[in-house]
Amino acid sequence: MSARPPKRTLARSAARLAAVQALYQREMEGTALARLLDEFHRHRLGAVIGEEDHAEAEMAFFDDVVSGVDARCDEIDLLLSERLAQGWNLARLDKTMLQVLRAGAYELIAREDVPVATVINEYVDVAKAFFDDREAKFVNGVLDAVAKQVR
Repeated sequence: MSARPPKRTLARSAARLAAVQALYQREMEGTALARLLDEFHRHRLGAVIGEEDHAEAEMAFFDDVVSGVDARCDEIDLLLSERLAQGWNLARLDKTMLQVLRAGAYELIAREDVPVATVINEYVDVAKAFFDDREAKFVNGVLDAVAKQVR
């Protein structure tokens, strides 16, 4: 019998993945925050879309991450920019990668109730949903550097 993660853990993982997707949509389409949250609440979180089954997400946590990144984006971007290698800037990053880093950095800054290791591991897993191991290691390195400064 294998141990399954607690329901809250799965709900938070789903919320993080959905938050990255919502932040990407906001970045690419400029969707207003209230409309974006409403759309995800009604159509994306815990829904079955086509063949794709979305896990139940913790809505309050999703809302906090998306709204928090939106409200503190300049602060987060400055923090992230300072952690990139020389010659790199946020504009050079893949747009999905940027949202993964923003969401992770927001949690490290604002969600002291979530342990650093949990934040980093969760966003490495989110990165693996979109990228290969090289990019996941990049997320690990950047978020670790952010954590060392803000925690």
